[in-house]
Amino acid sequence: MDLAYTPQEEEFRARLREWLGDVLPTLPPKPSPDDWPGRRAYDLGWQRRLYDAGYGDVHWGASPSIRLIFLEETEKAGAPYVGAGFVGLLHAGPTIAAEGTPEQRTRWLAPILRGDEVWCQGFSEPDAGSDLAALRTRARRDGDDYVVSGSKIWTSHAEVADWCELLVRTDPEAPKHRGISWLAMPMDAPGITVRPLRTLAGSAEFAEMFLDEVRVPVANRVGDENDGWRVTMVTLSFERGTAFVGEVVACRRVLRELAAEAHKNGRWDDPVLRRRLGRLNAEFRALWRLTQWNVSEAELTGGVPGVGGSVFKLRYSYARQELYDAAADVLGPDSLDLDRPWVLDRLSSLSYTIAAGTSQIQRNIVAERILGLPKGR
Repeated sequence: MDLAYTPQEEEFRARLREWLGDVLPTLPPKPSPDDWPGRRAYDLGWQRRLYDAGYGDVHWGASPSIRLIFLEETEKAGAPYVGAGFVGLLHAGPTIAAEGTPEQRTRWLAPILRGDEVWCQGFSEPDAGSDLAALRTRARRDGDDYVVSGSKIWTSHAEVADWCELLVRTDPEAPKHRGISWLAMPMDAPGITVRPLRTLAGSAEFAEMFLDEVRVPVANRVGDENDGWRVTMVTLSFERGTAFVGEVVACRRVLRELAAEAHKNGRWDDPVLRRRLGRLNAEFRALWRLTQWNVSEAELTGGVPGVGGSVFKLRYSYARQELYDAAADVLGPDSLDLDRPWVLDRLSSLSYTIAAGTSQIQRNIVAERILGLPKGR
């Protein structure tokens, strides 16, 4: 497998790098983390700049290699992250591009790319987190609508979203994986209540969402009725396969910064810490190569990442936690100061073995779908 970039891809890298150098100094200051309307406006404003410059469709309109270069270069340059556009650009958008009808792609993809609309993710429920297929939010067919009732939790960006990628049970009598449908729900529909949840790091990026007889048009269903689990696997393959790529680049940058800080404050003299940082350097270099391998595989499968994304997500979750544990060693007593770099990142890293599918679930996927081991009973 050839992991080298083509001349055309390197030309794209050079153009992007030049454009980032010109535009980043002109950006306005970032809003406060608690200013969600301001964050939404800032994040969508950045997406509009990308769109106007011809980079708006890179998350699903371009090849996986171009997407990888884009994520690598924007992270290296310190460009804004997708932020409030996370679900639309990295989850819902790619899923609709892969599974939606021509009418659905026309309706939803362009507004996401232009930075006009924000999506949230309505997958997990209080009693259906790791066992996502056990979800109980019910969608009853009533003419041209589904009438949806139930609740969701950890609904990313629900407080500022226009649309929700929603998993519902459309056939309660079917086996649990076969009675699910994937809907696009307008967040201004009557019957939706959103309550923000504050995380350990102090942010409110998630919410619990309550649905009381919410009407969603049948035309908003992506894929066939009761085929939502298969569509969901497409969504999760993007979430686990490519959505964390930019974060690997960021972690490699943090590792260099930690080494510099250790030299500065004298912690570099500790051989145990040096070995730890060296091992992490090897870990993230390997993860980057795994990312390239996954992208190369996606090139051969129509752009949809394969189950190798679960291998990546499983190892990356622990590597990120180990990185910020090492940051605490470098900072010493200052690791308790929330105003110091990396401290809040350490708190947020605790969620990575849960988010996007728990590590236990990833091990099952690797065991059953890659190694061919029998299913547990």
